[in-house]
Amino acid sequence: MTFASLGLKDELQKAVARQNFGAPYPIQSQAIPAILQGRDLLAIARSGSGKTASFVLPLLQLLHHPEPGKRRSLRALIVIPTRELAAQIGEVVQQLGAHLAPRVKTTAVFGGVPINPQMIKVNGTELLIATPGRLLDLIAKNSVRLSTVALLVLDEADKLLEQGFQDELKQILALLPKQRQNLLFSATFGEELQQLALTLLPNPLQIVIKEVESSPRNITQEIYSVDQYRKGPLLRYLIKSNDWRQVLVFTASQKRADTVVQKLRTQGISAATFHGGMSQGARTTALAAFKSGELRVLAATDLAARGIHIADLPHVVNYELPRSPADFIHRIGRTGRAEATGVAVSLLSPEEFPQFKVIEKLLGGRFSMINTDDLDLSKQ
Repeated sequence: MTFASLGLKDELQKAVARQNFGAPYPIQSQAIPAILQGRDLLAIARSGSGKTASFVLPLLQLLHHPEPGKRRSLRALIVIPTRELAAQIGEVVQQLGAHLAPRVKTTAVFGGVPINPQMIKVNGTELLIATPGRLLDLIAKNSVRLSTVALLVLDEADKLLEQGFQDELKQILALLPKQRQNLLFSATFGEELQQLALTLLPNPLQIVIKEVESSPRNITQEIYSVDQYRKGPLLRYLIKSNDWRQVLVFTASQKRADTVVQKLRTQGISAATFHGGMSQGARTTALAAFKSGELRVLAATDLAARGIHIADLPHVVNYELPRSPADFIHRIGRTGRAEATGVAVSLLSPEEFPQFKVIEKLLGGRFSMINTDDLDLSKQ
């Protein structure tokens, strides 16, 4: 199957080719024609499976008007849980809509930055990407009206609920026209999300990509057994001895991320933190520096586990295991995206072994563990 066979405009096919997309991924081959046909959609697919393009491409086609003088109004709304995901989807829209003339006017809005520039920017927007809180702020200031929205996308819907946006979602849904197309995308399908789907999607096309509960084949897992107090030295040893140039390190807390970065810097390894305790500007700067290669290491909490696309990221390290096995999948899904290969490293202390056994069960196999007792880490 090709993107041409999905019914996309030539301009969108040209953009897809320019992004070096190969054949459509399963989520794309099933979702794109359904969305173009006006179907409501419930799609469950793991992070990194290509789902962003699966709704961005048909949205651009449905929203595009060749007549340059046509009056613009807000016709599509994408609601997402994090600022970074809003910015990321905005970038994807710009890339995939680059050859449309005129372009679909798209704006991404989120908190953590001044609202006044966003109040000006949303004027005339046709496709709005928004976090719930900032969207409601803009509505309260009469900068955004949802009465013309014909298409709603809830992306990372499970995270929207997990992060406590139920009340905000109810307010947003109440302001939308009753007649609209609804698209719900998620990596998992828990009880809360099932209830939301029942009320939002009376008769949806359901797409479930089986990889949601499996470890991607193009990610190599390396599991190291190490005492907790030796994790920092081991991380520095692995980075330096293997000359890793771009490493995303996940920690369980903001404080741990700060400590990891501080110790890396003392060893001459360029690093920065990325977590909710930082300002939006600081997070944006750190992520940009990491993407460009200016930084070797970005130490993050699970804030970065979803929605951040770093092209060809070679290494992800679980400094500490996440709270849930599903979050483990989302973390390692930052590497090995699309056609790329990647390495996911986990540093396990003895007290984490039982927790990792649950993760192994989810991944459908057992992994050999590398013992580090004989490594001299005293100089790290």
